[in-house]
This record gives sequence, C-alpha cells and structure tokens, in this order.
Amino acid sequence: MTSIDPRQFRTTLGQFCSGVVIATGSLAGVPAGFAAQSFTSLSLDPPLIALCPARTSSSWPKLRDSGSFCINILAANQKPVCDLFAKSGVDKFSSLAWRPGVTGSPILDGVVAYIDCDLEAEHDAGDHTIAVGRVRDMAVLDETAAPLLFFRGTYGQFGALA
Repeated sequence: MTSIDPRQFRTTLGQFCSGVVIATGSLAGVPAGFAAQSFTSLSLDPPLIALCPARTSSSWPKLRDSGSFCINILAANQKPVCDLFAKSGVDKFSSLAWRPGVTGSPILDGVVAYIDCDLEAEHDAGDHTIAVGRVRDMAVLDETAAPLLFFRGTYGQFGALA
C-alpha cells in the first residue's frame, strides 16, 4: 500500500472549491451546531443528503442523539457565523437569530437555504463519520445571495450573480 503524505493530501483536495454549511440540531431543547464543508446531495429518490462530521466533534453526538439535523447554507457575508461555529465550548446561539425547523433543529437567519433532515444512517469513515439525512423540509431563502466558499485554505465568494 502506498503511503500518502497528509500535507500533500490536504493541499491537493484544497483545489476543490466547496460551500460552507452550519449543521444544527436540538437535543432536549438545547441547540447545538458546527461548521462543515463536507456536505453533499446524495439521492433524489428518496431525497437524501450526506454530512461528514469529524469523529472528534463534540457537537455531532448531540445532533445524532436528537435524531435530526438541519443544514444551513451560509451566505458570503456570514463568515463571522462560520468562525463562531468553528469554535468549541462557546454559546453559539445566544447572539444569533434563528427559528426551529420542522425537526426542531435551528434554521439560522440570513442563510441562502436550509435542508432539515431526519438522521437516516451513519457510517464510520476513517477520522470522520458519514451521516445520511432524509430530507423532511427545505427552502431557498435568498435567491440573490452569493454563497460562502472555501478554496485553498481560505474563504471567498462568487462575483456578481446574474
């Protein structure tokens, strides 16, 4: 088996531009969440998405135990929200406006769109977990907002959208 240099792996995969999301949930009425870029659509029929939280995440177990989670797709102007949710051990919701979705998971104000899901399955995948969500509700909240993007280790955005 060939040995892969972790730095080269990170640099190579950093050439792929990804969006940035906040995964949220609510366990016993207490909101939790984390920033992620390992998110993708998975299936149209049935409607499924995949989220890949790190196994070291202290927030993912709360979302898992609640049985549901919401993907909040960040707008370009929401880097401060991303920075907040990238931290551990802080109250991430006290300074943000949000409302509960159909699963009770927080939908953050100002996001481009959200996808509210029930946890369908979970699979071990190295230092991450692959969480499959069955979509229960979703909406585009701002069709004109540019998304927050992550590319080559930094955040950015599209230019003007047509």
